[in-house]
Amino acid sequence: MDKARIHITGIVQGVGFRPFVYNLAATHDLKGYCLNDSEGVVIEAEGAHLDEFIRDLTLKAPPLSKIETITVTGSIERGFNGFTIRESVAVSGKSVLVSPDISICEDCSRELFDPADRRHLYPFINCTNCGPRYSIVKDIPYDRPRTTMARFTLCPECSDEYHDPSNRRFHAQPNACKKCGPKVWLSNRDGSEIDAGENFSAIKEGQRLLKEGRILAIKGLGGFHLACDASNDDAVKRLREKKRRSFIKGGASNKPFAVMSRDIESIRSFALIDSKEEEALKDRTRPIVLLRKSASTLSAHVAPGNSRYGVMLPYTPLHFLLFHDGGFKTLVMTSGNLSDEPIVISNEEALTRLSSIADCMLLHDRDIYMRVDDSIVRVDNGVRRVLRRARGFTPDAIPLGEEMDEIFAAGPLLKNTFTITKGHNAIVGQHIGDLENVDALEFYKETLRNLQNTFKAEPRAVALDMHPDYMSSAFAREYAEDHGIKIDRIIPVQHHHAHIASVMAEHGIKDAVIGVALDGTGLGTDGEVWGGEFLVSSRSSFTRSAHLSYVRLPGGDAAVREPWRMALSCLVASFGESAEKEAPFFFERREAKEAAIVKKMVGTGLNSPLTSSAGRLFDAVASIIGLKDRISFEAEAAIELESIAEIREGLTPYPFGIKNCSPAIIETAPIIKAIVDDMKGGVSKGEISGRFHLTMAEAIAAVAKGIRGETGITKTALSGGVFQNATLLSLALERLEKAGFKCYTNERVPANDGGVSLGQAAIAWEKIKKGV
Repeated sequence: MDKARIHITGIVQGVGFRPFVYNLAATHDLKGYCLNDSEGVVIEAEGAHLDEFIRDLTLKAPPLSKIETITVTGSIERGFNGFTIRESVAVSGKSVLVSPDISICEDCSRELFDPADRRHLYPFINCTNCGPRYSIVKDIPYDRPRTTMARFTLCPECSDEYHDPSNRRFHAQPNACKKCGPKVWLSNRDGSEIDAGENFSAIKEGQRLLKEGRILAIKGLGGFHLACDASNDDAVKRLREKKRRSFIKGGASNKPFAVMSRDIESIRSFALIDSKEEEALKDRTRPIVLLRKSASTLSAHVAPGNSRYGVMLPYTPLHFLLFHDGGFKTLVMTSGNLSDEPIVISNEEALTRLSSIADCMLLHDRDIYMRVDDSIVRVDNGVRRVLRRARGFTPDAIPLGEEMDEIFAAGPLLKNTFTITKGHNAIVGQHIGDLENVDALEFYKETLRNLQNTFKAEPRAVALDMHPDYMSSAFAREYAEDHGIKIDRIIPVQHHHAHIASVMAEHGIKDAVIGVALDGTGLGTDGEVWGGEFLVSSRSSFTRSAHLSYVRLPGGDAAVREPWRMALSCLVASFGESAEKEAPFFFERREAKEAAIVKKMVGTGLNSPLTSSAGRLFDAVASIIGLKDRISFEAEAAIELESIAEIREGLTPYPFGIKNCSPAIIETAPIIKAIVDDMKGGVSKGEISGRFHLTMAEAIAAVAKGIRGETGITKTALSGGVFQNATLLSLALERLEKAGFKCYTNERVPANDGGVSLGQAAIAWEKIKKGV
């Protein structure tokens, strides 16, 4: 073959693919052209070495590219004079995958600190191999006029680089320098500029203020951060009091702050790092990585009551400059918002919303189009798991293995993401958060509009959580009505089925699995609150095979904020009227009238729905042993319970029962009774926590083996927010694998509700295919 038309799809725009093709064509002495279109890259080429060229397109592709398909057909044109790169062509209704934002590369980092380089200390240095992508793109094909860089006219030197196929800044859309690009300045909270010069001078003044213990709002890649010196106790405490709203009136939340450290050695001064965690920290996605605490010089207010720190390395040139000659090793670098609000992205929004928190603001004039928070990962036994999917990961697509209808999966209420499908890909939107206020819903709508436009998606089916009152479900119905989507294409999905289907979609599992879904809440098909579920699950349907025993949820959401309510409910369920006599150590902590009211609610069922929630069981245990009666943020009690767990050789599980009915019931009363006995016997809280975690893992394995005996299924899928507990997950996987199960878990999407929308999309497509 000496002539061909080649069409390549995948992440092949904004990653240096066209200059790669241009130079590869020169290497193989080919003539022709390449260009971007709305689906990928088109190449027309002719020459004697065309076969080798096509081979090398895959073997030698740029590091940030991700080729999905290469289609080779007959050439349309003839008689080329050399090889050229042509202007992009937009094709109506077609889409291309867009690269996530990527950390600064080594080449740019080296130039940043090279006094001889013309971009020395310039805080927006980037090239084709790094920098903003998703956060600045407005439309495709991905060219500068379709980004927020359009307003910056390239100077002659930058223009030469931009148009030179041999330069690594060829068509690097954010390309700029001190002469022609964005600028940084320092502002007071009222918006008045602090006279500190431009760019690096402003950053140096920001360093000085941080050293004084001031709080800075810093405009970053996908939004603002709030920063202070992580070793300054007063500064961190003040930031916590100003930013973190608590569930408890009048108090600050204990939710951990993320920190950013200068380098790996700085991190080693306060956290333990293994080789896989170091790889995750240095990865081009630059996520927040959860690391085990060691002896620390950081303020105790950074992550109180938690055994881990959330740590990241600098990922933009501005971040590197903040640490340059500044004397800092570690800064608190938390999302620039108030609790439960979307991250702030514009200068005007920052002055309005962050001025009550920040003393000063480090601003710049490169607009952020897509707001996107920092991602969070954890490494478990060498496996990297995404706990919050945002910057660096979104909008990276998850292939589902077949061409699908375009579906909009609206996601759940809490830790929301949504998913849209296009072709054979699922595009999971960035972390939105809890859809419990108008601002969060507007962020949700904004992101949906942007991703639909970027991927040219026009969904003709909608998947939603079966809970009728979720804001996401209500919006999904409105969306369906506005877009003329027929009622049979509006597909309600049970919450825990979606959890299991998210694992199946990630790993391409088509046959049935034993799904273990453990979380805080989700409406069940019987109208009760589920959360400790064992499902025999396919992608299109499920059977509930077993669950944790039902107990009352006194006060509904109040029981989430006040774990002592769940503790009392479990004690009453276990001991009946003698609960107070059997567990005096617990009731002595309670105000008698308050306890009596809740006890009556449990007895009568007033405002106390039944729940099988594993999350609430963890809360109950944390309260029974006196660890946490009230929480200041979601899952705080369970996090502290895990942080004190002592897992050692010879530790024995507590007794539990399995009631053989349909579905089977894992009886938790024996566990609660044994914990009470240990408390009265003076056993340490750490040992009780360890035994409880071990018990839950043993129960998971025992029930799974029982279901295997009935069904012959040997695959398990574990999902739900409770499995973000690394101790429980590790113990459960160890026992399941030892029992001969093939185990699957969430890795690319969160096990918590951040992965639910992917499962909803997978289930909806299966139902559409089967007409059910």
